[in-house]
Amino acid sequence: MSDQKVVRRALLSVTDKTGLVEFAKTLAGFGVELVSTGGTSKALRDAGLTVLDVAELTGFPEMLDGRVKTLHPVVHGGILHRRGDPAHVRAVEEHGIGAIDMVVVNLYAFEKTASREGVKFEEIIENIDIGGPSMLRSAAKNFEDVAVVTSVQDYASLTEELKANEGKLSYKTRWQLARKAFATTAAYDVGIASTLEAMPDIPGESAKTTELPATLRVIAPRKASLRYGENPHQSAALYVDGSGLGIADAEQLQGKELSYNNLVDLDACWALVSEFDACAVAIIKHTNPCGVGQGTTVEEAYLRALAADPVSAFGGVIGINRIVDGAAAVEIAKLFVEAVVAPEFTPEALAALGTKKNLRVLRIQPAKPSRMIKQISGGYLVQDEDSAMVQPDQLTVATTRKPTEEELKALLFAWRVCKHVKSNAIVYARLDGGFGQTVGVGAGQMSRVDAARFGAMKAALPLQGTVAASDAFFPFPDGLELIAESGATAVIQPGGSVRDPEVIAAADRLGLAMVLTGMRHFRHG
Repeated sequence: MSDQKVVRRALLSVTDKTGLVEFAKTLAGFGVELVSTGGTSKALRDAGLTVLDVAELTGFPEMLDGRVKTLHPVVHGGILHRRGDPAHVRAVEEHGIGAIDMVVVNLYAFEKTASREGVKFEEIIENIDIGGPSMLRSAAKNFEDVAVVTSVQDYASLTEELKANEGKLSYKTRWQLARKAFATTAAYDVGIASTLEAMPDIPGESAKTTELPATLRVIAPRKASLRYGENPHQSAALYVDGSGLGIADAEQLQGKELSYNNLVDLDACWALVSEFDACAVAIIKHTNPCGVGQGTTVEEAYLRALAADPVSAFGGVIGINRIVDGAAAVEIAKLFVEAVVAPEFTPEALAALGTKKNLRVLRIQPAKPSRMIKQISGGYLVQDEDSAMVQPDQLTVATTRKPTEEELKALLFAWRVCKHVKSNAIVYARLDGGFGQTVGVGAGQMSRVDAARFGAMKAALPLQGTVAASDAFFPFPDGLELIAESGATAVIQPGGSVRDPEVIAAADRLGLAMVLTGMRHFRHG
């Protein structure tokens, strides 16, 4: 077995064509014959490279709308035969099969397609790659003779090695590439199995089953190694689900490297502002909101969020559900924050934020609600994301006094914020100019009374005339009494306590309006 193997023929068939032409030119520069298919072949020819179509190699045309093109003995025999085995060499010579020394393949973007809103069942099935994984497995199995390339990120290092070794690749490199190829096909199959398992028993029906999977499959490629985890003594890395969406795949436009805590806070921040149809801004610290505001503009919403708790906002992260303009960015740049995430930024906004070189700025493509996985010792807990929303007509007025129209709007705003606060949670909020604004947030307390007290203590704005939201029922009237004492006039809570009659009686005695949602929003971690 020779450690170094020369590459004489390479088969290239890629979905992601980033860097393809440059890498192919490197190969051609060493006299490597290029074999390709479909769009890859066209891209290479358009760049002036000489390419042999797979159909010319096999003597058999592509057929069945491209479903069959590389599934042929000439292809797999060329990849799989062992160069040091005389019987293998005689067999391929007898059938006129030439060696393929490198396979460059990345697969159909199955999970991106499957996660797209409104995607049809037939399109999902057609995006299941058959030939690609087959070639990857063949090449990886025969890594002693064949190099298998699955990632555009490997082109640069392979180019360097080929140049340093006169067109040859080492055994170590081929082995590392093979391991990556098997991991790639494993993750790909897991994505397919998990997606199809979540579909209804009769293919093509629009409704998906709500049943959790019989087998939990957690395979995700590592996107980045992080400096450390929650604390410097903990190792950490970021893994992605392949959808290309959400915080994990947000595009960082500027700033320092993202930390583990940045990513956790940004995810919490984005989830919160995504609750609102109106323009909204949330400032998060340690996954809890210290301020949430709405407005006609991002600047207006941001200033409301900041005013709710300007002390805690220092060093937080900001989530925005609208395009950030220059006026808003100028205000944000006045405060030290770790990161900002939004769907888009104007050039003026980027210029203003660019004055803070370390500020991390992320552009996000929203992800659909998904299942949440939490590891515990010895296993995993899985649940659907808490994406439920309460509409006004679903509320039950429990008290003699009904909430006013303004109170009701503020209550619904507070309820959506409360859902994103660690339990036990109490959120005080108000309307300012017709837009929602938090006033005090009591988060993560061991008792509901403490949450009510702490939320009032945190208030930087007047509490008189506010409303309050509680993520779970009041087990006793004392928490409600404290809320009324703090100045709130209306309360929203799930109800469901055996002492609901006592709590409702207390609300009537205190002159509060109270509505029940029938829905709890615990958030433990």
